Amino acid sequence: MSNAITQRIADFLKEYEPFNFLSYDDLISITNSIRVINLEKHKSLFQINDKLHDCFYVVASGVIHLTIISDADETLLNKCYPGDIFGLRPFFAKNNYQMTAKAREESIVYAIPIATFKPFVAQNQEVLTFLLESFAINTKNPSDSKNSGKLLSDSAGYSDNQSDMLYFQSLNYNKTPLKISSDSNIKETAQLMTENLADSALIIEQNFPIGIVTDCDFRSKVATGRFPMTHAIEKIMSSPVITVVENISVAEAQLVMLKHDVTHLCVTFDGTDKSDIKGIISEHDLVVAQANNPGILLKELKRSQSSKDLKQVRDKLSEIIQASINKNIPLVHINNIAGEITLAIIKRAVELAILELGSPPARFAWLSIGSQGRKEQLLLTDQDNILVFEDVVADKYRDVKDYFIKLAKKTTATLEKTGYPICPNSHIASNLMWCKSLTDWTKQYNSWMNTPGENSNEISSVFFDYEMAFGELKLEDAITEIIFKNAKNNVLFFDYLGNDALNKPTPLNFFKKFNVEEDGPNKGKFDIKTKALMPLIDGARMFVLSNNIKGINNTYLRYKQLSITDPKHSETYLNCAEAFVVLSKFKTLEGLKNDSSGQFIDLDELSKVDKEKLKNALAPMKELEEMIKDRFQLTQFS
Repeated sequence: MSNAITQRIADFLKEYEPFNFLSYDDLISITNSIRVINLEKHKSLFQINDKLHDCFYVVASGVIHLTIISDADETLLNKCYPGDIFGLRPFFAKNNYQMTAKAREESIVYAIPIATFKPFVAQNQEVLTFLLESFAINTKNPSDSKNSGKLLSDSAGYSDNQSDMLYFQSLNYNKTPLKISSDSNIKETAQLMTENLADSALIIEQNFPIGIVTDCDFRSKVATGRFPMTHAIEKIMSSPVITVVENISVAEAQLVMLKHDVTHLCVTFDGTDKSDIKGIISEHDLVVAQANNPGILLKELKRSQSSKDLKQVRDKLSEIIQASINKNIPLVHINNIAGEITLAIIKRAVELAILELGSPPARFAWLSIGSQGRKEQLLLTDQDNILVFEDVVADKYRDVKDYFIKLAKKTTATLEKTGYPICPNSHIASNLMWCKSLTDWTKQYNSWMNTPGENSNEISSVFFDYEMAFGELKLEDAITEIIFKNAKNNVLFFDYLGNDALNKPTPLNFFKKFNVEEDGPNKGKFDIKTKALMPLIDGARMFVLSNNIKGINNTYLRYKQLSITDPKHSETYLNCAEAFVVLSKFKTLEGLKNDSSGQFIDLDELSKVDKEKLKNALAPMKELEEMIKDRFQLTQFS
């Protein structure tokens, strides 16, 4: 490799951890042995069960996807961008690769020989710490607020556990612990721990654990001269080993460690020391697990002081969503958790604006509308919100509204920096039209609902799905009362909504083929939002309004409640609920895979089985359409 290329690679690497811990001369030494690999789109670098390579990898350009196989489907675990490190399994384990690394687009990666890099790991504690901590976390480097130098583990950590609460308390741990024969001596064990970058080793007989040694044992028992290096490892090991079952929760693991005053737990097949070893849990694993616990995220939000802080929490939420889907946690539960954290992010954004502007001159309510209001926003799609403030005397109205417009501008700007783009239709509280007093909102809803044809350019269904993120509950209740009062026996309003719902493009054509986009940047793709999800969302909204069902905003929960309220059509409602979940998962997976809204599905990338699942999920829509036609008099706007 020429000197110019070597220097260019060294300059690139020094911008990212852990390479920035090394001297430039060391980087030049390493880059002399680096191989540059060009990967075409969809080309695999390694696959599940491939033998381990003699190197690990750094993304120079493009995007690399790390995937596993679950239920015969390929499941995305992580995405690697320039500066990200992956393929570290040869550092930490001897068995084959546990996942596939595939180029999502044309990419360039640097292959760094482990034999070349290992001496620098041994000589540099910061490099070692980075590798160990990042590998344990199985996600982006936690110490790097700018998300540079992400290090992605090859430890799949997949679980079929269906309990959402158990998942959100569960933890990843080392599935390939270092195992040492009981006849080894202290020196041999120390060398193996160093070579494997391990902070502990299990002493075994017939793959059953009989003891454990940790770095602490070497510091307190060997470095102090109590035991010479030639003694048997049994002399310094702790025995018996504290063992636990698989899928132990964070809380349970903490209690066991505290009870026995230990820093490591051995995971075995049946939870006893008389069965095969499955892995080892360290105190560090507990710290990592708690860092990604939703409860911890809520505490972090309360301490947040800027959009940067909020974005870090939202990034962690994205990781929880991705991991939850990988673990087959029901989407309803994921929506629930994500919805609460999203509302907490919005609440903190409002609080930060108030801290800057001073106390509000009147009571108010910040309502998230649309997908945020329905708690259905798993992806980073646009923000929709309105602000309602209490009625004030006429001579104070202008000053009060000016304050709330300023507050809304600061809040929406903070949310935009957090990752929620501004609604393209400007359905946001910083818009003068959507920041009003309660009386003005009353007039607005009266106008929309009683004369919909005259305001067809203004009325939007998103204003009928809302959740209060901050403020006075009585103001939200007042809006609800206005809406349901106007909805009662309002034939014209439901005629308008019904036609709006049914006039959306059909998902399948006459020949039962998907109606895909005919032109534009998404040509050939299926618009799952407009053609599949929105008709279900619109239908659920119509029926809860007409059945006077208050306080339920989520589409899935609306259909579940409707099945109880209107048992005659319960089967159709339940089918629609299930269809909504299936379609939402398709949209979410598409969005996570491509860093997009997930609105447009590339059907060519779906398996035959998934195409059938998608098509089957569209079946209840015909029944729903017939129910809307039968229930509401769709005439004037037809």
